[in-house]
Amino acid sequence: MELNKIEDILEKYFQGETSIAEENQLKEYFSSSNVAQHLEQYKPMFGYFSQAKEQKSTYEIPLPKPRDKKRNVAWLSIAASAVVLLGIGTYFFVNEKNDTTAVASQTELGTYDDPEEALKATQKALALLSNNVNVGIESVQYINEYEQSKNKIFKQ
Repeated sequence: MELNKIEDILEKYFQGETSIAEENQLKEYFSSSNVAQHLEQYKPMFGYFSQAKEQKSTYEIPLPKPRDKKRNVAWLSIAASAVVLLGIGTYFFVNEKNDTTAVASQTELGTYDDPEEALKATQKALALLSNNVNVGIESVQYINEYEQSKNKIFKQ
């Protein structure tokens, strides 16, 4: 095999651009006895790949016994119960905290230190109430007109 071609394939190999056939050519070249002096450093690497390919694992993976699954299911149900109880407890704790802040803010409503500010707030509240009452009165006037029209049409 030409030395230039091997160097090109080796360069492509280190860039990660070789095909399987080119890698096989490199393995064959480095497993032969006529390797160039400056490429001698790569010979153990390709020798290791062929040696590692032949190794087989003898480690056995233990499979869980059927009763282990029952134990796992029991622990899973206990863990699920704990999570549910923790969630319920958190909900009530946060809800109680919100209730106490709401009660505290309700007790502070309607208190003013400045009389002028209290007067303005009262006038604003009464104006809002007045607008709503006026809308209600207009609705009653429409009902009165409807009653008068009905009485004209259906004389009783």
